Amino acid sequence: MRRRLAAVTLTALLPAIGMLAYNEFKVREERHDEVHEQAIRASQQVALEIETMLEGVRGLLIATAAIPSVTDRDMRHCHDALSEVSGKLGAFVGNILVLDNGGKLICDTLNWQVGTDFSDRPYIRSAFTSDDVVIGGYTIARISNQAVLPIAFRMTREGETVGVIATGLRLDWLQKRITERDVPQGGSVTVADRDGVIIARHPKPEAFVGTAIPDPYRYLVTARTSGSLEVMSQDGTVRILGYQPITAHNPLYVSFGISKTEALAPVNRATVTGILLMLGGTFLAFIAASLVGRRFILDPIHNIVEVVTRWREGDQSARTEMEGRLGELGLVGAAVDGLLDEIEVRRKASAAAEEKRRLMARELSHRVKNTLSVIQAIVRQTFRGQDQQIISFQHRVAALAGGYDALLSEDWNNASIREVAERVMQPLRPAEDQSISLSGPHLLLPPDIAVALSLILHELGTNALKYGSLSVQEGRLSVSWREEADRLSLTWRERGGPPVTAPAREGFGSRLIRLAFPAAYDPEVTSNFAPEGLEFTISFRTTPVTADPDTAIPETADAG
Repeated sequence: MRRRLAAVTLTALLPAIGMLAYNEFKVREERHDEVHEQAIRASQQVALEIETMLEGVRGLLIATAAIPSVTDRDMRHCHDALSEVSGKLGAFVGNILVLDNGGKLICDTLNWQVGTDFSDRPYIRSAFTSDDVVIGGYTIARISNQAVLPIAFRMTREGETVGVIATGLRLDWLQKRITERDVPQGGSVTVADRDGVIIARHPKPEAFVGTAIPDPYRYLVTARTSGSLEVMSQDGTVRILGYQPITAHNPLYVSFGISKTEALAPVNRATVTGILLMLGGTFLAFIAASLVGRRFILDPIHNIVEVVTRWREGDQSARTEMEGRLGELGLVGAAVDGLLDEIEVRRKASAAAEEKRRLMARELSHRVKNTLSVIQAIVRQTFRGQDQQIISFQHRVAALAGGYDALLSEDWNNASIREVAERVMQPLRPAEDQSISLSGPHLLLPPDIAVALSLILHELGTNALKYGSLSVQEGRLSVSWREEADRLSLTWRERGGPPVTAPAREGFGSRLIRLAFPAAYDPEVTSNFAPEGLEFTISFRTTPVTADPDTAIPETADAG
């Protein structure tokens, strides 16, 4: 019952658990989408910031290229003009170079050797053919030996190319700006050129700057549109990555990663809290169900079971006394009390009727015995002088009375086969005589079988006493019985008596043995008159066979 109460409680909690699970799923799904949007917006902000920086450098180069001393390639005044511009910019850019049409150095801010050839630089060659500012890739500056992002712009005068002005965005300055950003714990920012080489990274720039983005994610650099995805970063952190690919307006690849663990930490904490609250509520629900169930269900049921058990063990006064209490179970208890009261009334009525039946049975037995005594007296008066026939008749009547006595001892229900045999055998031997043995299991016989068997055993015993094994002192008699399936077999075996011969004609005793047994029990009788002693077997069903009313023979058919 406790398990059933627990199952009912759990069933009642299932909708609440289902709602919590659904809310948990929706919160996680919404948080997941929110983090993806947040990563994309953050990458857009970084890309916009870098684009603003590069636009400033572009304006710087265009403005510097308009200075006459620079355009005229006046070596004496060019250096001064470049140094003045560089001084105003501080650490924003590196060395500013002015190159001729062949890509050789005319002047710079560091007074590098005039004529140094830069024509081998890809961004210089691209600048000669572009009408806009050209931004190169990750480069180690030849003069300052610093990592820079080179930027070049073709100078013209009256439509003719007169050279190239170039500088480099210092990557250490860019790295500082990236590091100073408000990056959440576990997050990352990556900036790469069009070749996928990382030019700025947070965290661990020393491990990643100058290296290439892994091949599985290289396609993001030139993807058609911005987006987000979940990746396992090179530092082993699972991040939700928002990225901005290189476009005409965005010359650098930018990605902003948010740690999935950190992003979902508030949700996870809320989940743990919700689970703990749910477990606590479930535990309290089970405790309440146990207490309430014990008070209003288990205790009343135990009370009903205990009353029924006590009543079955003989306490006829046991009652639940639950009428008017405990709701439906109280009605069940009251119904049980009513049933027990009714059974008690019927039991008393049945006991009174049984007592009357016993008195009537004993009175009937007494009257039957009196009748048999009168019959014996009439026989003695009628057949005076025929003592032997009178004695035989009296013995048969006594055997019949013995069968009735056996039935009377069992209240006329069923008689023990052993008791029937002992009552019949008792007049044939003294109490200390061991010449007769009885063996077989304890079996009960119906009244009609008990009476018939008494007469048959009496006839067999009388014959054994006159002519068989009981007529001599060394003779022995055994009576055994066994039950097989729905039939009972009884065997009468005599040994040690005079030699046995088959009778020449059937006497009254033989006819009695053959006809005394009710035909409804399908009796089968066999007699073996062996020289060493008689062997008699009777087999019959333990339950009567229902006869066909149209073919049944009346019991009085053998009366003549």
